[in-house]
Parts: sequence; C-alpha cells; structure tokens
Amino acid sequence: MTLKSAIDVIYEDNHLLVVKKPVNMPVQGDSTGDEDLLTVLKKYIKEKYKKPGNVYLGLVHRLDRPVGGVMVFAKTSKAASRLSDAIRKREFYKTYLAVVHGVLKDKKGKMEDYLLKNKKNNIVNVVDENTKGAKYAYLEYSVLSESRNFSLVKINLHTGRPHQIRVQFSGAGHPLYGDQKYGKAVNFPGQQIALWSCEISFTHPTTKKNLKFECNPPNIEPWNWF
Repeated sequence: MTLKSAIDVIYEDNHLLVVKKPVNMPVQGDSTGDEDLLTVLKKYIKEKYKKPGNVYLGLVHRLDRPVGGVMVFAKTSKAASRLSDAIRKREFYKTYLAVVHGVLKDKKGKMEDYLLKNKKNNIVNVVDENTKGAKYAYLEYSVLSESRNFSLVKINLHTGRPHQIRVQFSGAGHPLYGDQKYGKAVNFPGQQIALWSCEISFTHPTTKKNLKFECNPPNIEPWNWF
C-alpha cells in the first residue's frame, strides 16, 4: 500500500473492507489532527481503484484510539445500512482479548451494569439503573490464563457502550493493564492498554454467508506472558 501508514487488509470485496486497526490510531479524525484510519482507508480505495472524487466508506462500529485489532468498514451504503441493522439487532458478534489486573474469582461469568458517559471529560461511570441517561451494558467473559497476578480474559461483547470493557472490569476491581483512564492507580504512564479486538462475525450484507475474521494481538508484553 503506497500510504504513510501501511494497514493490514484482512479481507476485501465489493461491499466490505476488513482491516487490522493499529493501536493508538483514531478511527476517524479528531481534535488532535493525527492521521486516522478512515481517511487512510479512503485514500487506499481511491488509489487502488483509481476512483475520482470522494470515496464512500461507512463506519459501522468503533474501537477506542488505544485499542487495536480487527474492524470492518462498509464500501457501499447498502452494506453500511445492513451492518448497522445487524449491530442494532445484536447479530454482529465482537470478541476481545484483555489483560486485567489480579486473579478473577469466577473463571467464567457475565457483567451487567448501567453506564453513564460524562461528555465533558469523556469518562464513563457505573451508575444506578435509575440514573437519567444511563445505558445497560452486558458482556460475558472467560479467563484463558493467569500469570504474574494478571489474567488473560476473552470477552464477548453484547452491547457496545463507550469504554464498556474498560469501565466494567475496572468497576469489578480488575482494571485493564495499561489503562490510563480507568486504572490510573495501578498502571504506569506510557503503558499500552492491553485490549484487542480479536474476532468479529456477522452475516454478509448481500451474499448472506456467515463470515468470521480473526486477528491476534502482537507478541509483546503483556500478551506474551501467557
């Protein structure tokens, strides 16, 4: 790819573009002005297919800036609409890996909370379910391995709330390794958050085939402790 940032393309057809999002790259442009994934991928499509004018690329789901891993974009508005619909109906499945502090008492379980986002400081908190504006958050997890008083956890995300995994595990007393926002007390400045989008699965918007895409975290600390 003749671009400033080489992005790994996992799969591509007329309707979909599945890529490995690099860590610390915003999904779309923000106030920092840093290079963002959506812009890079639009340039990639424009160059590869020699498309004139603006390129359409639909953003149907997000990953927090520090998080890496597999993501799908829609190359047509029809695909974007159908994928968004699948997400609404919870027929779009997202699986993550995370390294969390401590050893979890239950090696398999679920977390159900109500979350409220403070838009001023971009912090999400676990709140009482009757709190105005609170949104239900649900995930299931299983512990894959333990090392050095850390746990490697596989997470199936059923609701996609902002910062959901980070907030819920922190609220349960097991903040993510490297999370500067929700685990400040136990992490060191400069540590990279250990949260990775390892798998997505959904029905193809036009062929109706079941698709699954996987992507492993890098072989660096803390992932290689397990």
